[in-house]
Amino acid sequence: MINIPLFELEPAVIRFILPLLASLVSCAASAQGVSTVQSVEVVQWKAVFGRIEARDRLLARSRLGGTVVSVEVVEGTRVERGQQIARVRDEKLTLQLRALEATLSSLRSQLETAETELRRGQSLLERGVSTAQQLDQLRTDVAVIEGRIGTTEAERDMLRQRESEGAVLAPITGTVLDVPLAPGSVVLPGEAIAEIGGGGFFLRLAIPERHAGSLKEGAEIRIGGEGSDTTGTLAKVYPLIENGRVIADVEVEDIDTDFINARLLVRLPVGETEALMVPPSAITHRMGLDFVTVADAEGRPVARTVVVGAAREIDGVDMVEILSGLSGGETLVADHE
Repeated sequence: MINIPLFELEPAVIRFILPLLASLVSCAASAQGVSTVQSVEVVQWKAVFGRIEARDRLLARSRLGGTVVSVEVVEGTRVERGQQIARVRDEKLTLQLRALEATLSSLRSQLETAETELRRGQSLLERGVSTAQQLDQLRTDVAVIEGRIGTTEAERDMLRQRESEGAVLAPITGTVLDVPLAPGSVVLPGEAIAEIGGGGFFLRLAIPERHAGSLKEGAEIRIGGEGSDTTGTLAKVYPLIENGRVIADVEVEDIDTDFINARLLVRLPVGETEALMVPPSAITHRMGLDFVTVADAEGRPVARTVVVGAAREIDGVDMVEILSGLSGGETLVADHE
């Protein structure tokens, strides 16, 4: 093989040979495993805390004023709609019912007597001893007593209905969140006996208003920290901003509802940014520092000190973000010696 010094060649030959040499260096680098630093658009995630809340929070109220004689639920009890959860008793209703029962008993006795007198008057009229006017008076007495009995029975039924309203019923199916009263408490009509949450559960977020423009209904929300697979959907963004916060609701399937108002870490997309990404294999660790080897302007491998960011998946490929030390488009050299 003949070795000819490069300086002895003609300039035209040198201009022809140099591109060939660069191409050969590039091919050799490709054979060693070369890629480039990719500058890609990545989603920015904002970490906030969301509260687990019930969709409906209703109060089970007493329809009757009186004394609470029993409470059949405690915090955390599951109840069905219409289930009795407490009972309120008004002693005055009991006394009024007793008085009406005594009145009905007296009226029924008077009715028996009046009916007996009516039958006797009919018999006397048939024998010509009594007059038709007296018989009409007896019929009127019977009708009056029957009317009084009907009125008293209606009053009794009304009192029984009021007494039955002492049963406090669950307004919805759900979980008892709070029971502020105990047996022996005196309550007024309409006073709350228990608070019940139901109708499903969701996450409520309070997000800084600077991110309001980037919130889109239907966007995917990640529940938990890095690496969590649980996701939800941004269901509703409320237009009213309070105390510099935007309120939003997130629907999550199979959310843990053991504790209402529990806080969960949530990450939501708030924008996109440029990031430099390299394969994990391109990063080496020496003496507590991270290095990435790139090709310089002449194609020679140069180790650069870098600051490594988070690992991400780009188009199904695992990549690592480089925060500083590299520029987009630089050539990576792997498996070098």
